[in-house]
Amino acid sequence: MASNKLLMLSVVAICLPAMAMATDYLVGDDSGWTINFDYQAWAKDKAFYVGDKLVFQYPKGYHNVFKVNGTAFKNCDIPPANQALSSGNDTVVLNTPGRKWYICGVSNHCSAYAQKLFITVQYQYGWAPAPTPQILQVSQPWAPTPAPTPSSPSTPAPTPSVPDTIVTDPWASSLISSSPPLPTPIAPSWPPAPSLPTTPAPTPERWAPTTLSVPETTVTDPWAPAPAPLAPSPISSPPSLPTPTAPSWPPAPSPYPWI
Repeated sequence: MASNKLLMLSVVAICLPAMAMATDYLVGDDSGWTINFDYQAWAKDKAFYVGDKLVFQYPKGYHNVFKVNGTAFKNCDIPPANQALSSGNDTVVLNTPGRKWYICGVSNHCSAYAQKLFITVQYQYGWAPAPTPQILQVSQPWAPTPAPTPSSPSTPAPTPSVPDTIVTDPWASSLISSSPPLPTPIAPSWPPAPSLPTTPAPTPERWAPTTLSVPETTVTDPWAPAPAPLAPSPISSPPSLPTPTAPSWPPAPSPYPWI
């Protein structure tokens, strides 16, 4: 019994300061819940905590209050009428932290006259405590691999035979084997090719003068008289043709015998 009473007293001691510090906010102050009022500017310098209250005062029948989500707040989507607060003096208790959205659903008061309110509710001593982070066992990739546990001695496995081959450096041209070297091939011996006689070209003497042959050309003096033109040959007269002689015919008989 004593432990139960102590527990109840502890709960009351914790809750009473929070209840005593709760604040009632009259939305819009003296203007109340109406149109053509900047409610975001009204809520900008206020801190809302769990346990506080929002009081919406307005003439009954002219306005109402709907609690909506962020999408309906942005688009001014009106919920069903049975979800509205319409008493004219509506009180909303902020029981949980987080974002809260409220609009008026009468006519186009929300879309045309900006009759809507957005606030963020916090815990009395700040935001909700962050959940305890879970500790994950992550193996470190750089941790050394534990040495294997020595097992009981057993018969060792036979060692595979490795051919006796010596590998040179990776830049060596070939592998060096312990096998005997191959014989070096001998090029066949061919008889030497006969040498051709070469006649050296005559070397001209450097001091011998070089004689140039110039063709003989007869140049006439420009003042010499030109040769006489050729005389025309005489034209021979054509041979004389024989003169034709009239044939000798006997005289014709006269038509007039009496003559």
